[in-house]
Amino acid sequence: METIDQRYLVQQKKRTEEGKPPVFAKVMRSKDGKFEGVSFIKNKEKATVMTVAEAQEVIDWAAKKKGNAHEYDTRIICVGQ
Repeated sequence: METIDQRYLVQQKKRTEEGKPPVFAKVMRSKDGKFEGVSFIKNKEKATVMTVAEAQEVIDWAAKKKGNAHEYDTRIICVGQ
């Protein structure tokens, strides 16, 4: 049986706020597992661990839905970073 490579987080940090800690993506899904959106939270332990494809979906969603997305650096990181 193939294991899914699910070990990535999405981190977001405002470009103009040096020294402020980053926030992490918590994915919202419907009962049937369909992607609905993202909340960015401070607690890294409660953030959603996901595959690279899911993480890219989060980045795409944030860039499209957040009007001020250009003010943030949003990137995929490994769980251990």
